[in-house]
Formats: sequence, structure tokens, C-alpha cells
Amino acid sequence: MVGALPERVALIGFGAIGRAVAEGLLADAAGPALVGVLVRPGRVDEARRALPAGVAVAATLPELLALGPDLVVECAGQEAVRALGEEVLAAGPDLMVISTGALAEARVHDRLVARARAAGSRVLVPAGAIAGLDGLGALRLAGLTRVTYVSVKPPEAWRGTPAEDSVDLGALREPAIVFEGSAREAALAFPKNANLAATVALAGLGLDATRVRLVADPAASGNTGRIEAESAIGTMRVEMAGRASANPRTSASTALSLLHAIRARGASFVI
Repeated sequence: MVGALPERVALIGFGAIGRAVAEGLLADAAGPALVGVLVRPGRVDEARRALPAGVAVAATLPELLALGPDLVVECAGQEAVRALGEEVLAAGPDLMVISTGALAEARVHDRLVARARAAGSRVLVPAGAIAGLDGLGALRLAGLTRVTYVSVKPPEAWRGTPAEDSVDLGALREPAIVFEGSAREAALAFPKNANLAATVALAGLGLDATRVRLVADPAASGNTGRIEAESAIGTMRVEMAGRASANPRTSASTALSLLHAIRARGASFVI
């Protein structure tokens, strides 16, 4: 039921984000219960040692779904959305997606939405490490004319990405643009760095019309995301900066955004 407290929550993934979400849920005795975590088969024992006995560790999605979760939260990356999303939704739980870059593939987006409609479940997208999506949604109703999303991270965060083909990350002495293009292109080319580009685009002007600039800055101490938007009734500029999580590609506030979204589903007073 929309607005009902998700008493049973399950996680897909137990990396930096998954661990932080699990810790937050376990620390809130009055909130929703963490019933299980899905990990790769080789990570089962490690996860069991890190979690209390009351939280199941599953190596397959059917095992996780057998726990009867009301909400399944993806914390494992774009491939998990592609591979597991439809099966989760078909089983009835809502699916909260943080790796929204997977939705930049029209086929994935359309199939997940269709499956959710057929099953009476929902695909939920939290804000993640960005602010201003509510304002962007309001401007969208008034008629957006331009949206640009800018992501600035330290050079180390861009290692192992196409950024290495365009700049020498180790030799940078000043900010360098490592990508400029559409949100769809950014989300697919930088699957671990640019999921927020897809989130901003889906909330606003769309994946092809939203412009994205990705920047490597040797002076950056954390990750910064900025939305610049123009509409028929006004403009918006919102920036959020914060430290990275244990994974330098991801902001520490990402897990907190997930926890906020989970708790808001059952709250009696919501802002």
C-alpha cells in the first residue's frame, strides 16, 4: 500500500552503500526491519560475519524474495538493475534503484515500468547525493528549457573510466573536463560515476536533452554535484558538496538519501 511503512526491507548488494544502509536500518529499532541481504556466492560468509543473526544472507534472488520483503533496495550497480529488477517487481515488492544509469537504456526503463504496472509494484528513485530534485520537478511542470548537471570529483574517482583516455589523471594540476554530452551518454559511459546524471535527467528534461559535464579536480576534497536549470517561470541553481564514501566514486550522503527515502514511505509527516 502506498504510504504504508515498509516493515520488511531487503538489500541487493553489501558494498560501501549497502553496509551503510544496513547499519542505519539496524540502528533504528522503531523503523523498518532489515530482513535480508543479497550478495555474490563468494561473499556469503563475509556478510554473515558482519550482520546480526536475525538478518538472512542470500546468494540468489529467489532466496531473498522468499523472505517476503515489502521493499527491495538496490545497492549493487547498474548490472544488478538490469539482471534482477524485473524479477523483483514481478514478485510484488517495490524496487528502490540507486544505480539509475541503468534506466538510461530505454529497454530497461520501459520493461521495469511495464513489469511494475502489471504487478502493482513501483520503481522508486531516491535523490541520492544531490539536492533540488523537488524544485526541478516543479520547474518541469512550468516548462523546462535547459538543464545542466555538473559533477566534480577528485582524479582518483575517475580511474578505471573513459576519463583516462582523455586526460592524465595523475598529472592534473587544475580542473579538467573528462566528459561533456547528454545524460544518457554519461550514465552509460560512466556506470559507477554518473548515475546522478540519469536521476537528474529523469526528474527534469529527459536523458537526451539534459546536458552533463564531468570534471576531475585535483583540489577537490570530496564530490560535488550541481544542477543548473531554466524554465518559463524562473531559474534554479543547486549545489551539494560532501565527502566521498569508502568508495571514492560515491558520496557518503548516498546511503543517507536511501535511508531517508525508506523511512519517508511510512512516516505520518513527510517533507
